[in-house]
Amino acid sequence: MKKILLGLLCLCAIGFAAVNINTANKDELATLKGIGTKKAEAIIDYRTKHGKFQSIDELKKVNGIGEKLFESIKADIVTTDKTDKKGK
Repeated sequence: MKKILLGLLCLCAIGFAAVNINTANKDELATLKGIGTKKAEAIIDYRTKHGKFQSIDELKKVNGIGEKLFESIKADIVTTDKTDKKGK
């Protein structure tokens, strides 16, 4: 029983993992609520032209990402890996 519960907890943690907007591909970005393939492509295009996002707030500079959409996804995005001690 403990193994089953541990497995379920691991699956839940994976399902709620933050998306790194500096490394995510189009499909990973499209998993964010309100971000379809067009906005995912716009994020990648912006990242390609301007380099890595320095903060999640910079995402608002991407065409199609307004304040309302940003507010709805900001808890689900990061600019660094979890192993990076600097945080978001």
